[in-house]
Amino acid sequence: MNKTILLRLALLTGALLAPLTGWPQAPAPSTGRAQPPESLLAAERAQLLDGIAADLKKCDAEIAADPRSVDAYSRRGDDHLFLGHFTEAVADFEKMIELDPAQDAQHWRLGIAYYFTGQFAKSAKQFEKNHPYNSGDRENGIWKFLAQTKSDGIEKARGEMLVYTQFDREPFPSLYEMFAGKKTPDEVLAEIKRKGLEADENALFFGRYYAGLDEELLGHHARALELLSEAVAGPTKGGVVGLPYMWQVARVHLEMLRQGK
Repeated sequence: MNKTILLRLALLTGALLAPLTGWPQAPAPSTGRAQPPESLLAAERAQLLDGIAADLKKCDAEIAADPRSVDAYSRRGDDHLFLGHFTEAVADFEKMIELDPAQDAQHWRLGIAYYFTGQFAKSAKQFEKNHPYNSGDRENGIWKFLAQTKSDGIEKARGEMLVYTQFDREPFPSLYEMFAGKKTPDEVLAEIKRKGLEADENALFFGRYYAGLDEELLGHHARALELLSEAVAGPTKGGVVGLPYMWQVARVHLEMLRQGK
């Protein structure tokens, strides 16, 4: 992931971020206090969204001054995504690639934006293009799988899952087996507990989020809502190093589920 993106998200969410590349990696556990499921109060949510909206306006001004600013389009695309403006996010991310074609293969954020606009075949293809660039990260493969289930069905998507042979980070090997149909969400969550990973807010966040997405895929709407709510509410919104981007994605995903989308 671009370091500028991480720094901006740190300012928006109050997180202290380590230098990272690719998808957010799992660092040492945070000491931030976990909050109950409804702790993100309306005022806090409004403040968060106001900060994102303010940054979006700054990006508008920067693009008006320099229509070829890849960084401004990148930031504005993120802002649109976090505000639920998915079509606009796609347009900004695609503009980045138009201005700098080298951005294409590594642009997993565009894959997420395609997913939320319902362009599932494009989403799956984007994550497949990212695989050689980020070949050791199962999270990329999970999103490719999720998108392909929507376009081609779960059996074909499982038959064409990307292959990983090396360990990347907890709890993604187990999560990948879950999406392959070899484990249930409850088994993955039990494994997190058995391995003592409940103290690692990163592992717990990702476990709950992706277990929730698997429950959604299986049509278990209530359980999906429960797990996504726990994922978003578990860490403080700025309390886990390296989580801000996917925390924002999980928050948006949760809000869509709550609206029945």
